[in-house]
Amino acid sequence: MKTFERLLLENKAWAQDKVTGDPGFFDRLADMQKPEVLWIGCSDSRVPAEIIVNAEPGEMFVHRNIANQLITTDFNSLSVLQYAVDVLKVSHVIVCGHYNCGGIRAALKKQNPRLLMVNKWLKHIKDLYRLHHDEMESLPSEKDRVHRLVELNVIEQIYNLAHTSIIQSAWRQDHRPTLHGWVYGLNDGILQELINLPPGSQINPIYEYEE
Repeated sequence: MKTFERLLLENKAWAQDKVTGDPGFFDRLADMQKPEVLWIGCSDSRVPAEIIVNAEPGEMFVHRNIANQLITTDFNSLSVLQYAVDVLKVSHVIVCGHYNCGGIRAALKKQNPRLLMVNKWLKHIKDLYRLHHDEMESLPSEKDRVHRLVELNVIEQIYNLAHTSIIQSAWRQDHRPTLHGWVYGLNDGILQELINLPPGSQINPIYEYEE
């Protein structure tokens, strides 16, 4: 059996299990979505958002990309953020990175001439390495550098969120959402919180929008 055929069969079995346990499940799900959380995670296949937090369909609005970035010139990410915050009215935004991230490891190496688009996406992480150069180079091994850059990247994305007009406007008008930076351990499946910015948190004034 081919992989895609197995996936289709698994889907049918999953749907049947849901209906058996809760006959109205899909009727409620089809009616509307009211997630409280926007999850911005890595595209890595080992970090499936809903599974690692045991969430049901409809509980989280999910956006994933290489190395869980919120790049403020990326219309895809910004569109997801605006819809989640301004339309769905989420109360929490979570950026979740993970240790041993392939995107982070690639960013610590020279640019690959065969991956021109990936190089451009990873440039933002290379910039982050440059800004923390002394700390990064003081670490004893490549594994330690990857580990630390994963954490620094999550923290940076939280501040990137706080620097957007979307978040600042929601903070002023609705006192939401809270921003959370988490990191996931592939070796133990455990999440840890690295940073938490509640509504109205202080940011550098040069990033503030005038009211």
